[in-house]
Amino acid sequence: MRFSFRKMHGAGNDFILVDDRGGAFPCGDRRWIRALCERRTGIGSDGLILIQVSGKSDFRMRFFNPDGTEADLCGNGARCVARFAHEIGAAPADMSIETAAGNVRARVIGGKVMLDLPAPSGFSMNLELDVAGQKRLCHRVVLGVPHAVTEPPDWDTIDVARVGSALRRHPAFAPAGTNVDFVRIEPDGTVRIRTFERGVEAETLACGTGMAAAAVILGRLGRVHPPVELECAHGDRLSVNFVLTGAGAERVTLLGPAETVFDGAAEYAMPGSA
Repeated sequence: MRFSFRKMHGAGNDFILVDDRGGAFPCGDRRWIRALCERRTGIGSDGLILIQVSGKSDFRMRFFNPDGTEADLCGNGARCVARFAHEIGAAPADMSIETAAGNVRARVIGGKVMLDLPAPSGFSMNLELDVAGQKRLCHRVVLGVPHAVTEPPDWDTIDVARVGSALRRHPAFAPAGTNVDFVRIEPDGTVRIRTFERGVEAETLACGTGMAAAAVILGRLGRVHPPVELECAHGDRLSVNFVLTGAGAERVTLLGPAETVFDGAAEYAMPGSA
């Protein structure tokens, strides 16, 4: 079987997108998904996204990490799939997307896409954790997927891969683990952010839900005020807006670019076939 796909990225966070409204994509073959996402021998991406038929939204989004596991939501992925769906006629410019984290709204606005994220939950503030023999202050929040936000004093020299991996699997975040966001506030109020992503098991050039999580946490701490501009490792700036409440925050939006890289096709051979 031959499948058409589109390669897109949101601020350097790149994805393989497939129109699977016919339901033919072999999403149960996680080996093949891993092969497609492999950077040296496959298409290469931070995840694979399917557009499927939904009975309650314009379409259903399914997101697979590069290791083949399925995640409830991906912020930049949702923004990319929103533009893709609109361009292939699967959704209007102002759309509703069914995800495993609930229905979310997205709007294609010129060259950018705005995503309404689920209300944040599961706050755990001021967690002092022992990470690789050093104490780190972290804050936990769930924005569709779990995030740990930390503001490291050693920003310029921190080993994101080593510290991120240790925090991602820290007992405080068991059993599911967490994404890890390292942030620094610049004098002009811009928040710089680097993210170690669960499922990718490495630093990515951007993470949409991570940007939103960082903005909300820093807002709760009184360090920033919405809307918040965040600069990711790719160098792009995205904007996060939200309303603080007594319980945390609501009406969280993420605005940024979603760009096509190329279109292509991949051939799928059934396991065991010649």
